[in-house]
Amino acid sequence: MLMNLKTLDWDPATLKTLGIPGEILPKIVSNAEVIGNVATGWPIKGVQISGCLGDQHAAMLGQVCRKGEAKSTYGTGAFILLNTGDKVIKSNHGLLSTIAYKLGSKAQTNYALEGSVAIAGAAVQWLRDNLGIISSASDIEAMASQVENTGGVYFVPAFNGLFAPWWRDNARGIVIGITRYTTKAHIARAVLESMCFQVKDVVDSMQKDYGNDKNDGVLRVDGGATINNLLMQTQADLSAMPVIRPSDIETTARGAAFAAGLAAGIWKEDFIFDTAE
Repeated sequence: MLMNLKTLDWDPATLKTLGIPGEILPKIVSNAEVIGNVATGWPIKGVQISGCLGDQHAAMLGQVCRKGEAKSTYGTGAFILLNTGDKVIKSNHGLLSTIAYKLGSKAQTNYALEGSVAIAGAAVQWLRDNLGIISSASDIEAMASQVENTGGVYFVPAFNGLFAPWWRDNARGIVIGITRYTTKAHIARAVLESMCFQVKDVVDSMQKDYGNDKNDGVLRVDGGATINNLLMQTQADLSAMPVIRPSDIETTARGAAFAAGLAAGIWKEDFIFDTAE
């Protein structure tokens, strides 16, 4: 949060405001360059350290998201990024501007719009641990599939407020639409739908900021919850766009490997974007 997105250096005005001496901060490097070697005393002494990405940015590279493409990672929360190419787009719809990736010190910087959802898979854990409706997280798909819809039940998992695009820290969770007809299967399905509705809110905001018809794009997905076919189909239905799930759903490690291998000369950028999908 101290870096200037355009200069890619520490922002002097921000440092001055916060009283942080610039000389104590580390050097900012790209996501794909050799920055050192593993030191003596470690099992892999001398191995190059050549890839450096944050979790969601690594997943974005692992999903091979080009300009105009978005990805959503489903974990405890949900994290959605849209690659905006070489332009920093200031959001008017509750999103953050960030860097997608920069694959080399002289490479073009790819920027992104980012939206974070606080509670996604954590809502399934809540059903398991707090309510005891399911015995394991993997049980929710079978239970939710017992009914064709939620029977009018809606669930808002604002356990600790709502993140993007609403930014309401005083919001709290609710379950509405309950009748005597409601079963635990309806509640389970409503929990899954709540994840999809939240992601849809972020994707809709991205399309408004980016100026692109949502039906022209796709949503690439990764993370543990994407093994749930009902969840993914519901996401596609609500968002009215194709959802693409890779064969390897843990794409964060894949993105870090792409960046490291590129910097070490194991492969070229064309390999990542033309043959690695």
